[in-house]
Amino acid sequence: MTFDFRNTNTLWASVLATTLARLGLKTAVISPGSRSTPLTVALVMQPEIEAVPVLDERSAAFFALGIARRTGQPVALVCTSGTAGANYYPAVIEARESRLPLLVLTADRPPELRDCASGQTIDQQRLFGTFPTWYAELALPVAETEMLRYLRQTLVQAWGRSLYPVAGPVHLNCPFRDPLAPVAEASAISLLSLEDKLNDDFLAAMPVPVPRAVPGVTWPEFETWQGCDRGLIIAGPAQPVDPLAYCKAVAALAATLGWPVLAEGLSPLRNGAALNPWLVTTYDLALGQPTWAADLVPDQVIQLGALPTSKRLRAWLQSTQPRRWVVDAAGTNLDPLHGPTTVVPLTLEALTRALPPAESMLATPYREQWLTLEATLRAHLDTTLAAVAYPFEGKVPWLLARCLPSDTPLMIANSMPIRDVEWFWPPGDRGIRPYCNRGANGIDGTLSTALGMAHGGPPTVLLTGDLALLHDTNGWLSVPRLRGHLTVVVVNNRGGGIFERLPIATLDTPEATWFEEFFATPQTVDLNRLCAAYGVSYERVETWAQLESSVSSLPERGVRLLEVRCDRKQSHRIRQTLLTPPPTL
Repeated sequence: MTFDFRNTNTLWASVLATTLARLGLKTAVISPGSRSTPLTVALVMQPEIEAVPVLDERSAAFFALGIARRTGQPVALVCTSGTAGANYYPAVIEARESRLPLLVLTADRPPELRDCASGQTIDQQRLFGTFPTWYAELALPVAETEMLRYLRQTLVQAWGRSLYPVAGPVHLNCPFRDPLAPVAEASAISLLSLEDKLNDDFLAAMPVPVPRAVPGVTWPEFETWQGCDRGLIIAGPAQPVDPLAYCKAVAALAATLGWPVLAEGLSPLRNGAALNPWLVTTYDLALGQPTWAADLVPDQVIQLGALPTSKRLRAWLQSTQPRRWVVDAAGTNLDPLHGPTTVVPLTLEALTRALPPAESMLATPYREQWLTLEATLRAHLDTTLAAVAYPFEGKVPWLLARCLPSDTPLMIANSMPIRDVEWFWPPGDRGIRPYCNRGANGIDGTLSTALGMAHGGPPTVLLTGDLALLHDTNGWLSVPRLRGHLTVVVVNNRGGGIFERLPIATLDTPEATWFEEFFATPQTVDLNRLCAAYGVSYERVETWAQLESSVSSLPERGVRLLEVRCDRKQSHRIRQTLLTPPPTL
């Protein structure tokens, strides 16, 4: 791309777009607006950047977040001034909590048009509070070489801060004066005097951020771990760009120490089980039996990232208070239980590199106790679920684990779907890649995130409940622009199934009469008609064989929705039964 010398704004914005392209930006998600015109035009004209138009800013932000989640690379967001940027807030929070790189570019009025009742103007300074990893307001565009170097340097810093030392959202507020359209000004002739200075050397001299070098490390507590025969590794939610490397690193750690590994459903470990023979997936069920829970108390725990979703596991750790070592590269406090924890400020890969070569570890009674329970309880769950012929919410993820094509990206909605995955998703070796917005655990933007993951990637599946889907119906507006395929499997139980687990659902008081209206909030949307309105293919799933057939192979293009209707209260009763340990083994 050559720089656009038609006016000062076009020059400034074209330098911005070209700099971001040189840094590696591949996608910009843009919502319509006037004040952002210079940014929009420059990014659309940049051949190395795909510009994706999305009408609704909240949907746009989660669409961008989905791309960043799949690729691990920054995605740009562009919107106009006023409340447009405020609609990014939920996705910015999720990006910060999930450590995903976003470059948020909010166009703004110039300073002289602020605080004077100028239209579509709000205070956009630090609009997202403390959630961005870095914030800056760009200077007003100036057609001077030194100012364009400043712009270049600021963008380089923004790019680097979105990735290192820990990924997250960066916010750049971008003020513009008129003219906003790419029209030639009388001053354009004088701008041409800069053309010789803004050649390839201008961008070639651009500093490029690089991650800080990781020195050779040692971990002095290794001998403490190695001497422990009642040690446990707990692998919480992890959505790495390279899941195979993650699985190998955990396997190396487990092999070196000889400790069993409790892996939650949102961990790559359950889908690469052959790499780790000491994997435990039925811990929630095991810990529901008081005698087993008492016998399984560890002396030490290595916690990889955040804790799993399981309340039962958290309560067990809270009551037993084992020594815990929390592995987190950013050194963040990831202990909501406030127990005896020590943060290990290393990446998992760096930690495993610091360990001595694995030796042949003798089987300990503690490890064998966990593995025996895993084999027995897994067989119990699998046998029971295989025999379930009626529509049960928990069988949907169990079946997906067995029939989705290998390496399928699977976006999982919050509330009940992610919990059903933790309880019922079996270990396997299909390499299915689970994702979820577990940073802030919200249902907002679920559909848009899944569409963003599918955009430019392999065929993708979204597992969601009806409320999470309906909360983001504006996401369907992105369907005509989708490059790829998304299958949406919606478990429609006419309301919020997770609220059936709240005490208020069973109270025999006047408040209990409010439960359906204010907690379960049942909806009556006809999903078939909703799909028709957006040009989405619809299929009502009547049998488990039909669901298996529909997802065992995925189309390459388009979007379809598979509706599985379930009875919310019946599913709750079945879960309660399944999550109660059998009386005998």
